[in-house]
Amino acid sequence: METLNFLLQGFGVALTPSNLAIALIGTLIGTVVGLLPGLGPINGVAILIPVAFAFGLPPESALILLAAVYLGCEYGGRISSILLNIPGEAATLMTCLDGYPMARQGRAGVALSLSAWSSFLGAFIATCGMVLFAPMLADWAIAFGPAEYFALMVLAIVALAGMAGDKPMKTLVAALLGLFLSCVGIDANSGVYRFTFDSIHVADGIQFVVLVLGLFSVSEILLLLEKTHHGHKAIQATGRMLFNLDEARRVFLLNLRCGIGGFIVGVLPGAGGTLASALAYSTEKRLAGADGRFGKGDLRGLAAPETAIGASCCGAMVPMLTLGVPGSGTTAVMIGALTLYNITPGPLLFQNEPELVWGLIASLFVANLMLLVLNVPMIKLFTRILAVPNWALAPAIAIVTAIGVYAVHATTFDLLLMVAVGILGYAMRKLDFPLSPLLLGFILGGHMEQNLRRALSISSGELDILWSSGIAQGTWALVALMLALPLLRIWRRRAARRAAAAALAE
Repeated sequence: METLNFLLQGFGVALTPSNLAIALIGTLIGTVVGLLPGLGPINGVAILIPVAFAFGLPPESALILLAAVYLGCEYGGRISSILLNIPGEAATLMTCLDGYPMARQGRAGVALSLSAWSSFLGAFIATCGMVLFAPMLADWAIAFGPAEYFALMVLAIVALAGMAGDKPMKTLVAALLGLFLSCVGIDANSGVYRFTFDSIHVADGIQFVVLVLGLFSVSEILLLLEKTHHGHKAIQATGRMLFNLDEARRVFLLNLRCGIGGFIVGVLPGAGGTLASALAYSTEKRLAGADGRFGKGDLRGLAAPETAIGASCCGAMVPMLTLGVPGSGTTAVMIGALTLYNITPGPLLFQNEPELVWGLIASLFVANLMLLVLNVPMIKLFTRILAVPNWALAPAIAIVTAIGVYAVHATTFDLLLMVAVGILGYAMRKLDFPLSPLLLGFILGGHMEQNLRRALSISSGELDILWSSGIAQGTWALVALMLALPLLRIWRRRAARRAAAAALAE
C-alpha cells in the first residue's frame, strides 16, 4: 500500500499540464531523432540537457523530458530498421532481421504497428517491475562482478548460433571479424597501438556510427543502385496498416517472456538493449524450432527484440535510481543531468527525492502510452518511404548517412572509412555472410575484454575467478548447453540420414 501511495503521488507529478506537455514534446523529439540513423538516444538526451537546464526546468520535469526522449528514440529507431534495413541504433539491429523482410513482402504497416505494440508492452511490463521490484533487483545486480559479466557476454556471443540457421561457419567468421575490429585502437591499459597501421585516425578505435552506417546504410545504397540498374521496382506497402487480434494473440506469451527477460537484462548495469534484444531473438528462435521462419519475416522475430528493447530501457533506470550506477549509456548521461541539479542518485534518492523518483516512474507509463497513440496513426505516413523510387531514395539515404558520420568527429577520414566498410558489407551480403553477428561481436568485444581484464586483475591472474561464483557457473552451464544443442541436432540429422539410407538399401 505504501508503494501504491507513492505511485499515486508520482502520477500527481506526471499528470500536471506542464509535465504532460513536456512528455509530449520529448516523445516527438525522440521519435524524430531515433528515425535518423546513427544518432540514437544518447545523442538525443545529451542534446536536450543544456536546453532543459537553460529553460530552468525543475529536476523532476527535466528528468521526465529526458526519459521521454529516451523512450521516443527507441520507438523511432525501429522505423528505419524496418523500412530501410538501417538500424537507428545498436539495439534495433535485431529488428532488421525480420522487420525488413516483412516490409519487402508488403507488410510494412503490420510490422510497424506490431513493433510499436510490442515495445509498449515491454516498457509497460518493465515499468510495473520497477514499481514492485526495484530495490530487490538492485541488490541482485550488485552481485554481478567482472567475471559474471564476462560469462554473460560469452553467452551472448554463443547465442549467435541461434541466429545462424544453416550458416554456422559464416556466422562464426562474421562474429570473429567483429571481435577483431573491436580491438582496433589504443590499448587502454598499456597504451600500445593495436592494428592502427600508424594511423592516428583510428587511435580511439573504429567508431560505432561509422561501422553500423557503413555495414548497413552504404551497403544498402549499393544494393538499391544495383536493383535500379536491373530495373527493380520500389517496394510497396500493401494491405493492412495494423496488426489484427490473431497476430497479437500469437505473440502475446512471447511479449510476456521477452518483457520480463528484457527488464532483468536492463537492470544489469551496462548490459543495455543490444544484449537484451540479441538474447530475446536467439531464445525465441530456439523455442520456435522448425515452426519458425526467423529471418524471413516471422512475426515472432520482430516482436521479440522490440519487446526486449522497450523493457530494457525502463529496466536500465533501476540501477540509476537505486545505486547511482548507469544501466546504459543513456542513463549515464541522465545521471550527469541530475548532477547539474546537485542531486546524487543512489539508495537515499527514494527517501530524499520521492517526487522526483515516483514522478519519473509514473511518467514512463504516460510517455509509453503517448508514443503508442502518436505512432500508430502515423504508420501510413511512414510507409510512404517505401514508395520513393530507388534512384531518389539512395542519394537521400547517402546524405543522411554522411551527415550522421561527419557529425561525430568532423573528419573526412570517417567518411572514407565508412565507404570502405560499406563495400565490405556489400561483398558480405552478396556472399551470403550475415552482418548482424559482425556488429554484435564488435559491440560486445570491448565489454568482454574490459571485464576479463578486471576479473583477472582482481584475482592476480588466476583463471578460477571466471567460474568461482554461482551466477558465473550457471551462465557457463547455459553456454555449454547452447554449444551442445547444435551438435545434438547435427547428430540427429546424420542419424536420420543413415536410417533412411539403410531403409533404401533394404
